[in-house]
Formats: sequence, structure tokens, C-alpha cells
Amino acid sequence: MDEPTRLTPPTVVDVHFVLLDDSLILDWAGPAEALRMANQSLLAKGRPAAFALHFTGPRAETVSSVGARVSHLAPLPDLSQPQRPQWVVLVGQPGDRVELDSPAARELLHWLRGLRLTEGQVELMCICAGAVVAARAGLLARRKATTHHHHLDELRQSAPDCEVLANRVFVLDAPVFSSAGVTTGIDLTLHRIAARLGPALAAEVAQTMVVALRRGPQDPELSPFLHHRDHLHPVLHRVQDAVSQAPQEAWTVPRMADRGHTSARHLTRLFEEHAGVSPLTYLQRIRLAVAQAALQSGRNVTQAAQISGFGSDTQLRRAWHRHGQPGTPGTTHRAAAR
Repeated sequence: MDEPTRLTPPTVVDVHFVLLDDSLILDWAGPAEALRMANQSLLAKGRPAAFALHFTGPRAETVSSVGARVSHLAPLPDLSQPQRPQWVVLVGQPGDRVELDSPAARELLHWLRGLRLTEGQVELMCICAGAVVAARAGLLARRKATTHHHHLDELRQSAPDCEVLANRVFVLDAPVFSSAGVTTGIDLTLHRIAARLGPALAAEVAQTMVVALRRGPQDPELSPFLHHRDHLHPVLHRVQDAVSQAPQEAWTVPRMADRGHTSARHLTRLFEEHAGVSPLTYLQRIRLAVAQAALQSGRNVTQAAQISGFGSDTQLRRAWHRHGQPGTPGTTHRAAAR
């Protein structure tokens, strides 16, 4: 789907990845790659880069969780009077508890306590147990947040007045954003890319990274490909990925269940419990999104019905009206052709 022409080039965001010894490398490398790819996509379209990446810490050199040594880290920046948006990214460490007793960790906590978090100016992203680091600095008071399931109790103890939410991919409570851990940091970053640059570009980055786009439960609806993905159930994600990647195939509930290695009855129960819709309703919404994209790219109604998996123009029109799409497939095609 083409990006909306109404989007104007946003102000560049400075993104500061704050690294201590033993920082989980995927917590920061995954989101950093997503932001790099977003810049790459923008530049390929003749648009300016949107993110400036900085790797910072209380020490100029650190050793990651896998032993890779990271050197030439920038000092912790002065964010007291930012000239453009600033994102501070805190990440986790291996182990059942976050250890912050070293001189470097104490220096980081002192710096964090001096931050003035403000929506749109200085914002905080907590990946995995990075939320515990933020809590120890007093940045999660009276906020909602999540973290890796191994650290949920630790987060509650570190910030008793924080509403800790379990079983969430990520939680949005601007100017604080938190994710459940490891790969969900990529999910959160994709959401933030979509909010800033549009869902089409975020979907392009996700496709390049070969990851499934997911939504957090408080995330505004961006597209049917992101909707109904605010859960952590692997069977359901496996089925949803398969349907999203090939909506034109002859899907039935039993065939979806086979892809998820479960029964049709159990899959239906999983969809209703975790996605809030039936399997066939989910399928129709994905097909409608594909049909709409085809129509907007200039395909006629018959072609759109074929590409998206509807058996005929009539089936496409019925589904269009049943799901409350504005206008008709025909008017959408004619508007795109003008």
C-alpha cells in the first residue's frame, strides 16, 4: 500500500541506546537495525533520514551479553534543553535480577534521575529488563509498564506505584514505552516507526526484517495486518502469519488448524480468546486489506477479488459492506484511477 501523501518529513529523532556491561545485545541491536532500515527506506524514496542513532553509556567501552566488546561509546548526553526529539533506550541484562551496584550503573541511575521526560521531547523506551533500570531511577512512578516475565515481580518491587502489566507485547504510556523483552523490542520499535512515519513504511521494515507485525493492546489501529495481534500465543501468531502471507489461498478453519498443529475447535477458541474474532472473520479482514491495496494501486474489482482470495466480485462486495468499508470497491478503484 502506498504511503499517505499527507505525511511530511518529520524532525529527526536522536535515539540514545544506553549500554552497561552485559547489556543484552538483541535488546538494542534489533531496534537499532529497525531504525536503520527505516532510514534506508526513506533515503531510497528520496526522503531524509528520520533517526540519528547514538550509542552511549557511563563508560566508553563495554562488553555485551555475548562477549562482544563495544567501544567508543559516547558519554551520557545532556538532554536538559533538547533542540529536537530525544528517545532514550534502556535495555536488559542476563540473569534473574538486574544488578546495578557497579560504579557505572550508579552513574547511569544518577543521570536517569535528572531526565525530564516529556511527550514529544524526551521519551523513554524500556526494552526487557530496561524497565527495572528505569524503575530504580524513579521514572515509572504512577505509570503503566511491562517487562520480561522473569522480571515482573522485580519490577513491582522496584516501583510499587507502577501498574505492571503482564502478558503484553508492549505497553504505551507516553512519554514512557516498554516492551516484554528481547524480540518484542523490535515490535515496539516498529510501532514507533509507524506512529512517526506511517504504517506502510513500518510494514516495509518488518518485511525486510522478516518479522511479523504485532500490536500492543493500547496501540491505535494501524491496519488489519496489525490488528488482532495484541497477544503472545505462538500457535495463533503462526496461523495469522500464514494467512497474512498468502490470503489468496483456499483457507478453511481446518486448514488453518493444521498450520497451527491443533484442532479446528481449539483454534476457534484461541482466536476468540486472544484475538477477539473468529478465524474466518480474521481471514476476511486480511483479504479486504489486500483487496483495498490492489484497488488503490489501480487494479479493477475483478483483479482485486482474485488477488485477495475472494471467489468473485460479488463475494468481495458483500464482505466490503459486511465489514463497514466506506463506499464500494468500484468507487475505490475509480478514485485511484483519477
